[in-house]
Amino acid sequence: MDFGGKPLECGRAWVEIDLEALAYNVSDICSRLPDGCRLMAVVKADAYGHGAVRVAERLEREGVAAFAVATICEGIQLRKSGLKGDILVMGYTSPKDAGLLGEYRLTQLVVDADHAMALNGTGHKIRVHVAIDTGMRRLGADFKSSDEVEKTFRCDNLTVEGIATHLASSDSLDNGDIDFTKTQMARFFEVADKLGRKGYDVGVLHAQASYGIYNFPEIACDYVRAGIALYGVMSHDAQTSIRPALRPVLSLRAVVARVKKIGAGDSVSYGRTFTADKQMCIATVCIGYGDGVPRQMSGNGGMCIVNGHKVPIVGRICMDLLMVDVTDAGTVKAGDIVTLIGRDGDEEIRCEDFAAASDTITNDILCRLGSRLPRVY
Repeated sequence: MDFGGKPLECGRAWVEIDLEALAYNVSDICSRLPDGCRLMAVVKADAYGHGAVRVAERLEREGVAAFAVATICEGIQLRKSGLKGDILVMGYTSPKDAGLLGEYRLTQLVVDADHAMALNGTGHKIRVHVAIDTGMRRLGADFKSSDEVEKTFRCDNLTVEGIATHLASSDSLDNGDIDFTKTQMARFFEVADKLGRKGYDVGVLHAQASYGIYNFPEIACDYVRAGIALYGVMSHDAQTSIRPALRPVLSLRAVVARVKKIGAGDSVSYGRTFTADKQMCIATVCIGYGDGVPRQMSGNGGMCIVNGHKVPIVGRICMDLLMVDVTDAGTVKAGDIVTLIGRDGDEEIRCEDFAAASDTITNDILCRLGSRLPRVY
């Protein structure tokens, strides 16, 4: 996004969302799907920090008709915003909220037989998908227990419209992990086949998330659940056999509050963890861990871009501020724009780089960007 070298009128720090890049990523993902397979867009956690309502609106314009969220509240928010597509709640919903599932036309992922029985006992008519645990050991009826799986299908108030599983290591090309993914899928399809032979209509099948799309494109299900890939980001240490040409959707920027020269022996920020070994120019930037910038970035390779120059973060990151060494970045002054994620001139810091310097994954970085950062679309 061209910000013209001028701070946007939204305060000290902000997030920019490029909805055209989102549309491009949808097209790229859909071009890789097997015939008959459709995209289910994962927009949980406020669309990974991108703004669920605006993101879902654009996705629907791009032809996406199925969405996944983590909580019933996230689903209700999307319905109230006018979203028309199917919405699957993939996290646990308490039976006391069962009536809201029908009221807002939400589909619930049943996490096990006990959950199914509890929802059924409320008397509300509920559309569900059934989670099958094929090896993740997180949610779902055990693939080995036919009785447990079938209990949901026998519930009078539950209409089963699909079954799902989750792959534990589809982001790895290690031979052992590839074999485990194939084992999970074999277990999943075996469950579906057994249910079909017994006369149950299993509905739609879905198992792959973002990495599964690029590592196991041959898997033929009815949906793929794309999350992080939609936003043009992968984990820095993820392995994919197909290298996606995705476009980052999010940029993170802040403004310089002040610039100060310091001398050799002067320390910067709390705990005096950084001490200058020469005269330096230090810029204080209006963003910190209260906005979602991890404290551990400083001293761990954390960088920003100022005036088209990459500059290191120095000293401990504070709640609302951080400091960067702009000694070699030309003339820097209060009000200048600093890019933490995104492009400025010929330089770019991807979310993958930002996450690596924070010793975490990109999903974590995007989801933690705070609510006091305005989203600019």
